[in-house]
Amino acid sequence: MDLRGPTEIHQKDPGVEDTARTVASEYGECAVTDKLREATPEDRVLTRIGQAIMLHRAGDREEARNRLSELWYEIGPQGDAFHRCALAHYMADTQDDPRDELDWDLRALEAAEHFVTERPDGCGAGHREPGIAGGPGPRHPLVALRAFFPSLHLNIAADYAALDRPADARAQLRRARASASALADGEYRQSLRDAIDQLQLRIDGAAGQPP
Repeated sequence: MDLRGPTEIHQKDPGVEDTARTVASEYGECAVTDKLREATPEDRVLTRIGQAIMLHRAGDREEARNRLSELWYEIGPQGDAFHRCALAHYMADTQDDPRDELDWDLRALEAAEHFVTERPDGCGAGHREPGIAGGPGPRHPLVALRAFFPSLHLNIAADYAALDRPADARAQLRRARASASALADGEYRQSLRDAIDQLQLRIDGAAGQPP
């Protein structure tokens, strides 16, 4: 069963999918936005990402999208994975078509996975880090992205749900739940779990499955 009405196939669903993205943005990205706030003048990429975010939040979605697109090509495929993850995540939020939103969320996840697998110290997405219970924790890109994984998977699950791909959405929800369980107790983890449960109920209800 389609999660949207017949006239909403190529429009964002204002329901649980957007709620999931909102929770992921408010909690899952807090460690990443801390890095943006700490950007030094020398880190012009993070500074420019932050400027685009401000434009988007001020209502200028098109200009924010244009600036992020230009910066994406400047960074290039061999650019810093943390920069690519942060940019792709925010670029997803500027998209009008849910298919494009999914593409950018997948790029963000790919960059995050590339970043952590490059590190030989065992600090992957499933490594528990006591300092990130409330979100930001230690202000290091590796820790920031590790805390960000549940949010990345939740965003992708919401994208798949909006595109009427429940099996793919459920697979991402399982990954979101697993990575959230690796975090320390706190408001951050609980909020993510609540959003995961809400989206799971929405998908199961649309498919006619019992809660």
